[in-house]
Amino acid sequence: MSETTLRTPLYDAHVSLKARMVPFAGYDMPVQYPTGILTEHTWTREHAGLFDVSHMGQCFIVAESFERAAEAMEALVPADIRGLAPLQQRYSQLLADDGGILDDLMISRSAYPGRLYVVVNAGRKEQDYAHIAAKLPKDVKLERLDGEALIALQGPEAEDVLAALNPEVRNIGFMYFKLLDLAGCKDVHVSRSGYTGEDGFELSLSAADAVKLWNVLLKDERVKPIGLGARDSLRLEGGLCLYGHDIDETTSPIEAGLTWSISKPRREQGGFPGHTRIKNELSNGGLKRMRVGIKPEGRLPAREGSIIQNAAGREIGKVTSGGFGPTVNGPIAMGYVDIAHAAPGTPLFLLVRDKAIPASVVKLPFVPNRFKR
Repeated sequence: MSETTLRTPLYDAHVSLKARMVPFAGYDMPVQYPTGILTEHTWTREHAGLFDVSHMGQCFIVAESFERAAEAMEALVPADIRGLAPLQQRYSQLLADDGGILDDLMISRSAYPGRLYVVVNAGRKEQDYAHIAAKLPKDVKLERLDGEALIALQGPEAEDVLAALNPEVRNIGFMYFKLLDLAGCKDVHVSRSGYTGEDGFELSLSAADAVKLWNVLLKDERVKPIGLGARDSLRLEGGLCLYGHDIDETTSPIEAGLTWSISKPRREQGGFPGHTRIKNELSNGGLKRMRVGIKPEGRLPAREGSIIQNAAGREIGKVTSGGFGPTVNGPIAMGYVDIAHAAPGTPLFLLVRDKAIPASVVKLPFVPNRFKR
């Protein structure tokens, strides 16, 4: 571990569970526990996986009213923030002036008046905070929540596990949250989304309570701790973007297949960075490339950076995420290809170890999402 690597409040808990710790986004994080990535992946698909995501950035956007905070945030992201109902959250992207994605993030209408609750990626939070703070009007402020922990419980048995601690969990709809008491921990921000493709919850609470709730959850025989390795294979099977890989400052939300996250009025009316590019990409002929799912033939996985070719051997794109999908029981990948080759069923070739591997474009996700909508 380097001298500058940070630790989450659950670091000692991971070490006591004999996790293999690795540097990730400036933190020392568990990549896997002794049972291994394959077991952790399958356990989350069938039961409930417990993740430490305390390295991610949490903050409030604070104004005199929700409407004022939402108005300020809509100047930075393409989502409909003013339309958020009480206790509702949305997925969106922080955009550069040219429409490139600076980060993707979750934005909630906080239970506290005049506040939005925002969660950003760990590796981008310092840049995000600086960018947001610089762009907000003087009467709207960014308030960091560096003292908060974030735990996620994902999988088909996650609801039953949490409902044993507080039955109100069952009344939280997909992309909503509630402040609940769990195992003696007060006012835990319990949201329902899921980056694994499974139904799941994110639990934001004070760092002082994190170990207590973590240990209570692990006492349930339906719950096992899950590391970064399985987290990545789960989200890849779910067809979900990972910042710095599938999306970055060169990609737009439209190229990334995230058009669904921009409401029709916002697409038409604009008022956010990069609207000119996005409007052009939404019009006929404006979109030049697209993120697609790719299914290689055989068992050899194509990793990030692998060249994608057409049948004539011309380079038409690159893989942005690739690996073995345990649930799919085979190699899977995502990448950007020229728009002419983006239709499902299109044959491709992937250069792996200087060998052209036959593959084809497939619809995403690789494993159907099981969000409770």
